[in-house]
Amino acid sequence: MKILRNITLGLSALVLLGLGAIYATGNGLLLTMGWTVAFGGPSLPFDPTDVAPAPDYADTANWAALPERLGVEDRMPLGVDDPAVQDSAAVDVFFIHPTGYLAGDTWTYFMDPNSKAEENTQWMMANQASAYSSCCKIYAPRYRQANIFAYFRGDEIREQALGFAYQDVERAFQYFLQRYSQGRPFVIASHSQGTHHGTRLLAEVIDGTPLAKRLVAAYVIGGGIAQTSFAGMQDIRLCTSATDLGCAVHWDTYSEAVIDQPVEANIGNVCTNPLSWELNGGLATKQQHQGAVPASGQFHVELSGSLEATGVTFEPLAAPLPQMLQAQCKNGVLYISDQTGTVFGEQGGSFGGGNYHGLDYPVFHMDIRENAKLRVQTFLAQQD
Repeated sequence: MKILRNITLGLSALVLLGLGAIYATGNGLLLTMGWTVAFGGPSLPFDPTDVAPAPDYADTANWAALPERLGVEDRMPLGVDDPAVQDSAAVDVFFIHPTGYLAGDTWTYFMDPNSKAEENTQWMMANQASAYSSCCKIYAPRYRQANIFAYFRGDEIREQALGFAYQDVERAFQYFLQRYSQGRPFVIASHSQGTHHGTRLLAEVIDGTPLAKRLVAAYVIGGGIAQTSFAGMQDIRLCTSATDLGCAVHWDTYSEAVIDQPVEANIGNVCTNPLSWELNGGLATKQQHQGAVPASGQFHVELSGSLEATGVTFEPLAAPLPQMLQAQCKNGVLYISDQTGTVFGEQGGSFGGGNYHGLDYPVFHMDIRENAKLRVQTFLAQQD
């Protein structure tokens, strides 16, 4: 499948670039991590029987976020006084979280609620899904996500593991439509592995169907999506402005310190500039930046060792930091002001080599929040 290959190659390139930086540092711990990625992970081949039982989405335990219960995804940054909308919003967001299963001996997540992987999922709810808490009711399924090691074992194992995980996402989406959405408008939002599944969902389930008319927008962020992935879609195109509807936005974030070192794997990829919301947008200044929000809680990055939860706590989101970066698209990559020495550089959002994959959401938190509100308002106004 063309879309699958485009996204998985992009994700592999993102992490491999990070590994390149790891080997270059000379740091013993980082070298160990690089060695683990290169030679560790589950045993081959992929065994579709060595998996957790399929999650039943009628069981609320299999949802990482639901509007009917209070969660870290409901939070707003300090000083943001938008009204709480989880019981009243006219639009839903279906959020597909990225990879949090970074250690283990199975190719897909074993759905243990008392694990580091589950704490990573909650980190994503707190720091990514929360960007939509001002516009929409938030629904986010837990699913048998592919192990991070699937990105380093060749096309076959990657496609098998990701294809298996996608089945859960599609079933969750169908349950969402039947049980929760019930004809309401919706937003698709995701990051990294979630973007792989979200883009496939757009192509195979939503495009060319009546669902496309209910799609406010898709924020399929991070992970590398080729512009050609949208060429065959009938209804869903790439957004070109801040108020476009029924369309998709995407970016992969890098430091402008490496802007003269082209990222070959990203050439021709989708790049939306989230400061201007223009496709392939040129330089947008710091004055256009609505605000970054430092991450709450700890994200586990260990690629081996104990899988047990450590009791991570998530503090309230900090106040936004506006006008702290500029951004521009070039050759399919979004380059931003270098974050060395900032709180975002210190929080581990860099994968090395200028790759800010871990910052795709945090440094644009307020830009995403305000734009999602704007698109929802525009959609509802057109309906009226």
